[in-house]
Amino acid sequence: MKRGLTGTLLALTAMIAVLAGACSSGSVTQTIELVSPSKAAEVIADQPDGLVVLDIRTPEEFNEARLADAIMVDYYAADFADQLDQLDKDVPYVLYCRTGNRSSDAVKRMKELGFTEVYEIDGGIVNWYEQGYPVEQ
Repeated sequence: MKRGLTGTLLALTAMIAVLAGACSSGSVTQTIELVSPSKAAEVIADQPDGLVVLDIRTPEEFNEARLADAIMVDYYAADFADQLDQLDKDVPYVLYCRTGNRSSDAVKRMKELGFTEVYEIDGGIVNWYEQGYPVEQ
């Protein structure tokens, strides 16, 4: 039985529509951005629901100075990736380290883990402080 060109095209179109629907269902939109201290300060000031300010420096660094209301997950901890994975992936994060080296790696990990909204402070807490934004001690 020969199928006409029109029938073949209709079948192909239907198959593409089904595959496109399967690929798009369950997809998550991610906002992963490297932002200036001023943009990070705006996000923090806006206080989006569930906002977490995440410091990934060592406990010693955290105890010296940190952003207000920050929580700490030590980048050098053996279970760092597991600790990240335990965090709520559907709330916004402002992420920082000292100068941006650790956070640039951590943000990649967070993207892979499915975090939906992460703002990484360009230049870390050093740049934040140099731009005149407050820290707690």
